[in-house]
Amino acid sequence: MGFFDKLKAGLSKTKSSLVEGINSLLSGSKAIDDDFYDELEETLILSDLGLKTSEDIVSKLRAKVKAEKISDPDAVKQAIKDIIADMLGEDKPLDLSTKPSVILVIGVNGAGKTTTIGKLAYKLINEGKKVLVAAADTFRAAAIDQLQVWCDRAGADIIKHSEGSDPASVVYDAMDAAKSRDVDVVIVDTAGRLHTKKNLMQELSKISKIVHTKAEGCSLEVLIALDATTGQNAVNQAREFNEVADITGIILTKLDSTSKGGIVIPISNELNIPVKLITVGEKIEDIQPFSAKDFANALFES
Repeated sequence: MGFFDKLKAGLSKTKSSLVEGINSLLSGSKAIDDDFYDELEETLILSDLGLKTSEDIVSKLRAKVKAEKISDPDAVKQAIKDIIADMLGEDKPLDLSTKPSVILVIGVNGAGKTTTIGKLAYKLINEGKKVLVAAADTFRAAAIDQLQVWCDRAGADIIKHSEGSDPASVVYDAMDAAKSRDVDVVIVDTAGRLHTKKNLMQELSKISKIVHTKAEGCSLEVLIALDATTGQNAVNQAREFNEVADITGIILTKLDSTSKGGIVIPISNELNIPVKLITVGEKIEDIQPFSAKDFANALFES
């Protein structure tokens, strides 16, 4: 099964929630009037798009229908699809333009951070890159062991210290090792601690300084792993983390396990942070760059 088919299959729960709701609405509506727009907004909100994004979609649809004198249900559906694709914006790939390039992965525990790092390392290694993983989540007892298992599966080297050690020192050693081993990409795992914002901010700031000191001018991606199954909570998490870290992109995980995959839309629309990677499945190869066009097509294709 190709990745588009996996995406399509993975979005089946979201599709039955969002697109079938729209289809039902269009088949039952005699006119594209205020009642239709009210019901559409309700359908979008129930599909976890949130109030603001739902209102934005309806507002843009009203303007488009009026300007283009649209009345045909299929044309209305296409207009909704176009609006959503437009909201998702342009695809923004990872910036891995320097050697080494660094990817910091942040996010709350349970978002699939460790698994995603394993998948990302595997993907980059298969693209011919030499990858080193820094186990800087020294806060959680099982984190280092879990990461070691995924690195072994992916074929990536790992730099790790003992539990409770200074995360910044792990990154310091990883950056040294990256230079001596001619590494292309360093992926840094971090502790998911939202409840101690100040500590997290200090930790990320310290790590960022070390990265830039040890590899001046290197590209740095700060990616937040968000669990798609948490719906609107994912938007709130991204918003809170963005206050303490300069997030450059989002990895949306578990897209195949939820009816709330539409959460991609408010994340892009409200936070203006690009979704850069998605995972749809439990296999190590089930990670791909996010494509707005593929997402919209997979969602609306019958």
